[in-house]
Amino acid sequence: MKKIYHLSTCSTNQHILKELNIKDDVELIDIKSNSISEKDLDFVKSKIGSYEAIFSKRAMKYKSLGLKDKNLSENDFKKYMLEEYTFLKRPFIILDEEVFIGNSKSTIEAAKKAYQNL
Repeated sequence: MKKIYHLSTCSTNQHILKELNIKDDVELIDIKSNSISEKDLDFVKSKIGSYEAIFSKRAMKYKSLGLKDKNLSENDFKKYMLEEYTFLKRPFIILDEEVFIGNSKSTIEAAKKAYQNL
């Protein structure tokens, strides 16, 4: 499975996709129009270790819904990510059994190296 969940309107995500030099063998999924599937979210969680680690606390809705003042469980993090794309750290890069989350330079370099070695 080779998938990248990204936000097409995000210039950072667009830059990352260009940098990765993605070919036709990777399914690009715009999370604004196609929510992440529960199956893929569970797969990413199994690789990363927790839903909280892939939840974006930078999302404006995190503050506006008062979530920062609540003690959220793993099930809460999962529920919010399945309901609203803004709670996903992005991009989500799935390359077979490897998963890369977020846009840090080190994450993107690791994803780039992994993709080139497939």
